[in-house]
Amino acid sequence: MTDQTIAVPSSSARHAKGNLWQRFFHATELDTRLLGMVFALVVIWVGFDILSGGLFLSSRNLWNLSVQAASVSVMATGMVLVIVTRNIDLSVGSILGFVGMIMAVTQTKFLPAILGFDHPLTWVLTLIIGIALGGAIGAFQGAIIAFFGVPAFIVTLGGLLVWRGAAWMVTSGATVAPMDTTFRLMGGGADGSIGATASWIVGVIACIFIVLSILHSRRQRKRFGFPLKPMWAEYFTGIVGCGVVLGAVNVLNSYYMPVNLARRYAEANGIAWPEGGLDISLGIAIPVLIALGIAVVMTFLTNRTRFGRYVFAIGGNPEAAELAGIKTRWVTVRIFALMGVLCAVAAAISTARLNAATNAQGTLDELYTIAAAVIGGTSLAGGMGTIAGAVLGAVVMQSLNSGMVLLGMDAPLQSIVIGLVLVFAVWLDTVYRARAR
Repeated sequence: MTDQTIAVPSSSARHAKGNLWQRFFHATELDTRLLGMVFALVVIWVGFDILSGGLFLSSRNLWNLSVQAASVSVMATGMVLVIVTRNIDLSVGSILGFVGMIMAVTQTKFLPAILGFDHPLTWVLTLIIGIALGGAIGAFQGAIIAFFGVPAFIVTLGGLLVWRGAAWMVTSGATVAPMDTTFRLMGGGADGSIGATASWIVGVIACIFIVLSILHSRRQRKRFGFPLKPMWAEYFTGIVGCGVVLGAVNVLNSYYMPVNLARRYAEANGIAWPEGGLDISLGIAIPVLIALGIAVVMTFLTNRTRFGRYVFAIGGNPEAAELAGIKTRWVTVRIFALMGVLCAVAAAISTARLNAATNAQGTLDELYTIAAAVIGGTSLAGGMGTIAGAVLGAVVMQSLNSGMVLLGMDAPLQSIVIGLVLVFAVWLDTVYRARAR
């Protein structure tokens, strides 16, 4: 059955007129702010690669960058909802540190005494305890904000101090290590990656998901009588999306295990070691899969559920949302509880990657998380933000960090650069909103 052409309102028709680029963006419905970030990311990558003599865009550095950005990316998806409702959460880094310390103590001291060391349930129980604790902390802070009327800035600023101090009190500042063997897989590394074959399978599944999403969107538009995108625009979106996915998988598969790890892997699996050695691809790291999975779930939550609609309604006009019957206080509690859960997941990734929990873990992560959300297009004025933008913002932040480390820049100078980037991003948001009026 052929697609029927549906008349577009005159305002849209007028909007479609213009130069080639305007017609292209109107037909494809691409987010220009998101494209601007992609362009900025490309400039950052190319610039750092030139300055580092080709080290930045090496498969090794890009693989490490993806793993390092995972924990901030997870928290940034929750920070979008917090900021969209005109709130802020300054305590996420401290919650990460406290929950990470609790999970470390749980799996190194308490559970071994009950289950024994390296029990199959150790990592499961540890993760459940951490997520429950993170959700409880978030809900507690959200209840104070929603029902006692204390500004989110003050409540979470207090949380930043309280939970950082609580993390120190758990072990009197001592580092806790090592973690459970299975738990460590969530941090990446040679064992915490899925390999080349599984990575290609994940890439193909992602491409199928992209195609099905395009087809579903087109059916929904036709069902409700909305204007249909031109077929060339649908093909363009699908080809570019699948190309990006498969290209990323190819880059991650291009990073091979170091020789010592490859030799150990060969011995453990009974593989004969050839004269020239073995090239064993690490593939996609497990923390990256976790971050991408959470991004997909959070995108569905914000775009396809009643809760997501309530969040943006509150951010657009809190008074009107309350008059419309939305229980704004309970929505606020749920948002902060969700933020706490995501902090716990990030704590698991961070603790597993370090194979230890330290008192300084998560320090300044609240700033990186807020910066990732804001750079990703989430407006501090509320009512506007995307999960994809926040994930991309986390990659931008980690790219800046990685690039400056490769260039040997001092830590104070790195902080100056990050601060300037954050201020510039907020200024761009202000300009964008002023022009959109």
